[in-house]
Amino acid sequence: MIFIYYKGVYYLHERCSLSHTSKDKKKLLSRIRRIKGQAEAIERALEAEGECEEILQLVASCRGALNGLMAELIEGHLRFHVLSPEQKPLPSQIEAADELMSVVKRYFN
Repeated sequence: MIFIYYKGVYYLHERCSLSHTSKDKKKLLSRIRRIKGQAEAIERALEAEGECEEILQLVASCRGALNGLMAELIEGHLRFHVLSPEQKPLPSQIEAADELMSVVKRYFN
């Protein structure tokens, strides 16, 4: 067993344990269901021949939600798969991962 640093907390991690997507499954499914609802709202607005401004706002909201989900998945991948899972990451590795995630989050916003 090893410890993985993720979002300011060390988690117990076994070599054969499930990935971060399994650990966060309930939260991720909740997010994707909200995104699905947003996509359905776009479909309804298009079917109802809604105003362009309304449809554009719905699309922008959906895109923002997808970008947030993508950033969260990338961060989980970085913390659980890129940083060495066999050993506690060095402070310099954690700092580099934090800096990378800061750039990724700015890119998606």
